[in-house]
Amino acid sequence: MRERTRGAAAASKALSLRRNSFEPRALSNLFLTVGACLVAALGAVPLISVLYMLIVKGGARLSAELFTELPPAGFELGGGIGNAIQGTLVTVAIASVISIPIAILAAVYLAEFRPNGRIAAIARFLSKVLTGFPSILAGVFVYAAVVLLMGSYSALAGGVALAVLMLPTVTLTAEGAMRMVPQRMKDAAIGMGCTNAQVVWSVTLPTALPSIVTGVILAVARVAGESAPLLFTALFSNYWLRSLREPTASLSILIYNFSSMPFENQIELAWAASLVLVLIVLTFNILSRFIGRPQV
Repeated sequence: MRERTRGAAAASKALSLRRNSFEPRALSNLFLTVGACLVAALGAVPLISVLYMLIVKGGARLSAELFTELPPAGFELGGGIGNAIQGTLVTVAIASVISIPIAILAAVYLAEFRPNGRIAAIARFLSKVLTGFPSILAGVFVYAAVVLLMGSYSALAGGVALAVLMLPTVTLTAEGAMRMVPQRMKDAAIGMGCTNAQVVWSVTLPTALPSIVTGVILAVARVAGESAPLLFTALFSNYWLRSLREPTASLSILIYNFSSMPFENQIELAWAASLVLVLIVLTFNILSRFIGRPQV
């Protein structure tokens, strides 16, 4: 009798564990899953359409000439965007050289030396405000502080403007990465007689390095496509860059200038420059994902 009762209870339990597609929870799960898929598909439509147009219209002009020639004049055919690629790489490199050391030192101070101080709280607040800072205002600031002082537009001024935009992103990312380092690792180093500086240099920075590099690459990818700050600082040039104190071309400004011209050749070059810029940004993003992925 007891065995029959146990068998009936087990059978009823097994039946109760079967999924009923018409239960409220199952219906709500199905509804939310379908809704999420539809929203994701709708969000992907503009991205896919833009990429398709860039590949079709910009890919037609991809050639060695595109990367080695200077932009053509209004009625000329052919030409390339070599100086714009050079100018973009130079200004981003200047911005990285200026912003990365300052941002990492600031992150070390915020995360390790004075994490709860008033200065740290103010610095975090200002960094968060600057992350949403309109990029054109950074260009206006650097125009007043650097361009007017130097007396001309220059690649150096463009790099300073991009550094202003990179600084808060790298600072906050580096601080967050350093805070994720387990405290027991730092305590072990201190127990072995290390000073605070040695702990930071030998434990904190090496452990947090992948996340810091990821933040740096994402910041570089963001400023690589900026145009508003460069309008006030680097301006534009139809020639190769020979000095950091002279104006320089950039991909974003070239796209802005050529897309409004009534010449088919310049419009095609604008599409090609857009494709190159997207590929550069995409490369930085893929690299950041590869470096920042968890190590198994």
